[in-house]
Amino acid sequence: MKTGFFWDEKCFWHGGGNYAFTQPVGGNVQPYASGGLPEDPETKRRLKNLIDVTGLAKELLCQSAEPASMQDLRRVHPDSYLTAFKNMSDTGGGELGLRAPFGQGGYEIAALSAGLVKGALFSVLAGDCQNAYALSRPPGHHCLPDFPNGFCLLSNIAIAVEAAFAQGLTSRVAIVDWDVHHGNGTEAVFYDRDDVLTISIHQENNYPLDTGAAVDCGSGDGVGYNMNIPLPPGAGHATYLETMQRLVLPALDNFAPDVIIIACGYDAAAIDPLSRMMATAQTFQDMTGMVMTAAEELCDGRLVMAHEGGYSEIYVPFCGHAILTQMSGSDIEADGPFADTFEIRQPNARVQAFYSSIIDDYVELFGF
Repeated sequence: MKTGFFWDEKCFWHGGGNYAFTQPVGGNVQPYASGGLPEDPETKRRLKNLIDVTGLAKELLCQSAEPASMQDLRRVHPDSYLTAFKNMSDTGGGELGLRAPFGQGGYEIAALSAGLVKGALFSVLAGDCQNAYALSRPPGHHCLPDFPNGFCLLSNIAIAVEAAFAQGLTSRVAIVDWDVHHGNGTEAVFYDRDDVLTISIHQENNYPLDTGAAVDCGSGDGVGYNMNIPLPPGAGHATYLETMQRLVLPALDNFAPDVIIIACGYDAAAIDPLSRMMATAQTFQDMTGMVMTAAEELCDGRLVMAHEGGYSEIYVPFCGHAILTQMSGSDIEADGPFADTFEIRQPNARVQAFYSSIIDDYVELFGF
């Protein structure tokens, strides 16, 4: 079976408002020459362009999907929030939360973005695709049920998971979030649940500043089913792979999910403007390979990637292409001009030992 690739041109038309970097324009904050958030369409559009140019797209099952329905949205978000979002969207756009502005029609585009993730998940659960990638925009992992933040307007993955539960397509889902920012929204939806395992690997004290601590492990029935792995800046390639090997894979093995979903942000990459983590395209490809092996052993290979952050127009396409090459088993590579320079900038042995000691502490904390 082919790898599914879910995308839609309309998602590139989401408008991020009058921001520069992550601050509203005004006072001493001058507008960008291009006039928008770092969460602009070009990182995603250039990924799609790159897989077209290399020919990888021809090896994927490329398609769109229906927007998430109102019933889908209501399983996660209250009517009060959806009504306020729709009304503001219809009257020109604005901002309902924190750093999550949108333009006219933003509600419909956000519902389409959630629908792409739902479509990818349903295609994998139905056996139409072995695995699938959703090029979803706007992203979703920061959106709380009633409060959008961090560029996220709807909780895309949670909406897809709840729709699959409602139709009896799955009963046990693992979500691994390797976006560089803590997946606080996804965590909040499932924090007291034992049918969804949520794991977030993120840069410590980046965004949000008040969530993502390693000791936050769930509540009620969900105790032990939420796992936060904050890493200091500069962690790099080897630390990410060690984190996967020693923490993420054992957690997946213990949980034994029906399907694995990755909240796939690329903002841990070496030249991302919103992080300092030094991951590379090879990092993302290797982590994907590790999760694919786990999925083969645990859930017949069922794996879904939902695009989240990543703000380097230059490098995100190469990271995404590397993941899609791995997912599809293709031999089409997109060699970027960055590998050598990023490799020489990785932590040295002395610094790497420090990062390994932090992982040692987490192994003890989580009981692996």
